[in-house]
Amino acid sequence: MRILLAEDQAMVRGALAALLSLEGEFEVIQAKDGNEALALLKRDSFDLLLTDIEMPGYTGLELADWCNTQASPIKVIILTTFGRAGYIKRAIEAGVGGFLLKDAPSDSLIEAIGLIAKGKRVIDPELAIMAVGEQDPLNDKERRALRLASDGRSTAEIADTLFIAEGTVRNYLSEAIAKLNATNRIDAARIAKQKGWL
Repeated sequence: MRILLAEDQAMVRGALAALLSLEGEFEVIQAKDGNEALALLKRDSFDLLLTDIEMPGYTGLELADWCNTQASPIKVIILTTFGRAGYIKRAIEAGVGGFLLKDAPSDSLIEAIGLIAKGKRVIDPELAIMAVGEQDPLNDKERRALRLASDGRSTAEIADTLFIAEGTVRNYLSEAIAKLNATNRIDAARIAKQKGWL
């Protein structure tokens, strides 16, 4: 089984790669962030994407969305330290096969890979219950603009990154602020992150 492992923390990535390699049945290719992972996904074929949620460039959820649109969808497991309801709900909507917390025992990861390879879905029951939480009011465009704003980017920088006009960026951010009942873009990003919507 060919696994693409996308994780921006080098030590965690190395430990996971070593763990999977010990099994003997996995070929593990590593990506240091979401952009590198997407480039590898476009260039090569994989059976499984094992990804973190929060990474520079594309997030694990955005990678899962991309995998879901392919002719032969790649199975996806998201590993995260965050059990936020918004993340879980979006992962389920993106067709993710597994959603596991990083502090789970290593045996459960190997077991989950086996189950997902057979077409099953593996989501911790407590996390699944959390997914029934509040509805995410943001659309993808507002979410991307808000994520860049939370990184401290100016309206002009966000416009350049997303290839849209500055006025459009202001509209997206205003909509996000209004939907989240926030006082400004920083407050909106904070609320969205807490809920797992960003």
